[in-house]
Amino acid sequence: MIKWSRFVLFLLIVAVLAGLIVSTTNPVAQRITLGLDLQGGFEILYRVEPLEEGQNVTPELLKATAGMIDKRVNIGGVAEPDIVIEEPDRIRVKLAGVTDQEKMRELIGRPAVLTFRDETGSIVLRGSDLAPDGASVGFDEYTREPVVILEFKDASKFAEITRQNIGKNLAIYLDEDMLYNPRIQEVIPNGQARISGGYTVEEATELADILNSGALPAKLVEMQATSVGASLGAMALQKTIYAGYVGGALIFLFMLIVYRMPGLIANITLAGFIYFCLVVLDWMNATLTLPGIAGFILAVGMAVDANIITYERIQEEIRSGKTILSAFRAGQRRSFVTIIDAHLTTLIACAVLFYFGTSSIQGFAIILTMTIVVSIITNVFGSRFLLWLIIKANMFKKPFWYGVKESEIGEL
Repeated sequence: MIKWSRFVLFLLIVAVLAGLIVSTTNPVAQRITLGLDLQGGFEILYRVEPLEEGQNVTPELLKATAGMIDKRVNIGGVAEPDIVIEEPDRIRVKLAGVTDQEKMRELIGRPAVLTFRDETGSIVLRGSDLAPDGASVGFDEYTREPVVILEFKDASKFAEITRQNIGKNLAIYLDEDMLYNPRIQEVIPNGQARISGGYTVEEATELADILNSGALPAKLVEMQATSVGASLGAMALQKTIYAGYVGGALIFLFMLIVYRMPGLIANITLAGFIYFCLVVLDWMNATLTLPGIAGFILAVGMAVDANIITYERIQEEIRSGKTILSAFRAGQRRSFVTIIDAHLTTLIACAVLFYFGTSSIQGFAIILTMTIVVSIITNVFGSRFLLWLIIKANMFKKPFWYGVKESEIGEL
């Protein structure tokens, strides 16, 4: 007797999954950030050196320097930078979608030490004397040109310095470049100075942002730089996706031919597996790279392996003469430990790759770990639940639907 309630529940689950895939896959995929090897950009490896002799490169110094680099990159308008600390004294910076690499290099590596110097060259004020976010953009009241306005934490200290230098020049330096060399005509009591020099609004804004971000706490020495053109990255992405389509189509066809009804269910859960992996990538705000896609495609094969191990066991049970339901119960129970062991060993390998690997290898390990977890949910538990619904519905009871010929059955 056919149990329609089980079959209707099966169709409902498949319909909901299909609706989600059709309606949300494109928006989810478009939100996933692509790495520089897919959309173009460049990568720089810096060696961090202390500013003062005798100072050591500590984890705290590396963290502070990486944070400062992140601020500089944000000034340059780069979205989703990938900044990785590599012990003991390296920082790797990956910037996707950057076109003006030289400008970004200068922005990242510039020490940005602000100093005020009197006519003897002595430093009388430093950037550390600025108030928090003390640099802003304003406009000259006469020429209407953009200027950078500086506000100091201690207005009385700045007033005293201007008093001591009335009738003298007080130069403003950024690193060793003189930005402005005004002559002090009177005491400035409000704790404000300004830098003018024919800036555009964009240039004044960038300078103010650099001053607000502060000076680098360490010296950066460029060790290695790798550039990937946008067209090369697009071609790599296109070829990788095409290979994924071909491989997926062959897997779907193989599962249908060899396992029939269980193969159809495996294909349904495999489609769900791919969809939910994309959702998790979007939720993680992960940056997808070529090694990450490789890990993703590898996980598709592993997800199918979980189904194959189960279905092969079920076929063996059917050939031994058991009913379809008994064969399902015995096959899914006896294959479960094997599947979990296989996934567990892969997770151990992922942990080792993440701990000892560099950034690209770590990305591969993270993507592969995520896909293994999703695979256990969809292609182990999910496929078994759907197959259980079909078997309990009593609609497909002949061994033919499970890839077994009646002549192969030892006991009917």
